[in-house]
Amino acid sequence: MKNFIPVLINTALANITTSFLWFALTFWVYIETQSVLATGLIGGTYMLLVAVSSLFFGTLVDQHRKKTIMVASGLFTLVTYLIAAAFFVLTPSELLLDWTGPYLWIFAAVVLIGSVVENMRNIALSTTVTLLVPKEKYANANGLVGTVQGLGFLVTSVFSGLAIGFLGMGWTLAIALVATFLATIHLVFFVKIPEEQIAHDPELENKKIDIKGSIAAIKVVPGLFGLIIFSTFNNFIGGIYMALMDPYGLTLFSVQIWGIVWGICSTGFILGGIIIAKKGLGKKPLRTLLIANIVMATIGMLFAIREFWLLYVVGIFLYMCLIPIIEATEQTIIQRVVPLKRQGRVFGFAQSFEAAASPITAILIGPIAQFWVIPYMNSADGQAQLGWLLGTGDARGIALLFFIGGAIMLIAVLLAFKTRSYKVLSQFYSKT
Repeated sequence: MKNFIPVLINTALANITTSFLWFALTFWVYIETQSVLATGLIGGTYMLLVAVSSLFFGTLVDQHRKKTIMVASGLFTLVTYLIAAAFFVLTPSELLLDWTGPYLWIFAAVVLIGSVVENMRNIALSTTVTLLVPKEKYANANGLVGTVQGLGFLVTSVFSGLAIGFLGMGWTLAIALVATFLATIHLVFFVKIPEEQIAHDPELENKKIDIKGSIAAIKVVPGLFGLIIFSTFNNFIGGIYMALMDPYGLTLFSVQIWGIVWGICSTGFILGGIIIAKKGLGKKPLRTLLIANIVMATIGMLFAIREFWLLYVVGIFLYMCLIPIIEATEQTIIQRVVPLKRQGRVFGFAQSFEAAASPITAILIGPIAQFWVIPYMNSADGQAQLGWLLGTGDARGIALLFFIGGAIMLIAVLLAFKTRSYKVLSQFYSKT
C-alpha cells in the first residue's frame, strides 16, 4: 500500500483538475446560453469520447508500464489545455458565447479531449490495485479510490462554481493549467510504481485495439458480460441525470451556491468510500451492488418530486453515498477474476461499453426536455394531469424525467436478481 497511496494521490490531483474544468465548463455554458440542449450536448460528447477511446486506452495500458501511460496522459492533457486557453484568449467573446456557431463547440471539444485522455490514468490506476495491493485488500483499496474521488468532487464542485461566479472562464483555465503542470511534475519525479516487467500477453503483439482479446477475457468468466450489460443499462438511465442535474440545480440556486451545494453533497461520496475502505464489500459483492442500485433508483424517483431545495440536496447526498459502493464492486470483481495481463483491456472494454450508453441518453434528453417535456409540464394540461405527483414549480419537466428514469432503473435491478448471470458470477467469484 505504501506505493499505491502516492499513485492514488497523484491521480486524484489530476482528476480534480479535469473535473474542476469540466464542471466549470458546464456551469459557464448554461449560464451564458441558458440552454439545456447545449449542456446535454456537452455532457453527451464527453461520454461519447470516453466510450470511443477507452478500448484504445485499455490496450495501451496492457502494452506499457503503468507509470509511462500516466505520464503520457498528463503531458497530452497539459498541451490540450494550453491550446484551449489560447483559443479562449484569441476568440472574441461574442463569437465564443454563441452556442449556435462553431467557436463555442471548438473550445469545448479541445477541453473535453484533454479531459478524456486524462481518463486513461484511471484505467491504469485500476490495474495498479492488482499490481501493488494484496488480493484480500482489493475492495478496501477501491474504497480508498472512492474516498479520494469524493474529496476531489467536493473541492471541484465548490471551486468550479466560485471560479466561474467570481473569476470567469479565463482564470479558471489558468488554474487548471497550473494544477495539471504540478500533477505531471509530481508524477515524474516523486511517484514510484514498481513493475519489474510488463505482464506480457502474446496475443497483444502490435495491436492498437484488441477487441477480440477483451471479449475473450470477459467470456472466460461466467456472468461477467451480464455485469457489464447491467452497468451499461444503468449508465443509459444515468445519462438523464448527467444532462439535467445541473440545469435543475441552477433553477434553485445561484451558480456560486450551486457549486457549494455540490461540494456539501460530495461528502456523501467520501462517506461511501470510507465505509468500503474500512468494511469491504462482504462475501457477496454482487448482491451488494444490486441492493445499492435499488436504493439509488428509489432516490432518483423521489429527490425532485417536489421543487424543494432541501429534498434535492439530501437526495443528491444519498445518491453520492452509493456511487463509490457501486463502482468499487465492479472494480473488485474484475480485479479478482481477470488476470493482470488482460485487465487493462477488460477495464477499457467495460468503460467503453458502459460509457457509450450515457451520451446517447444525454444527447437525446436535451432536445426532448427542451422542446417537449418542459413546455408540456409548464402548460395548464401538464400541471393538471401530473401536478398531483410532481407538484408545481419552474422545473417540473425535469422532475418528470428524473422520476421516469428512476422507475425504469428500479424495474431493471429487480429483474437482474433473477438472471442466470447473477447466479453464475456470484458462484465464480466465491471460488477465486
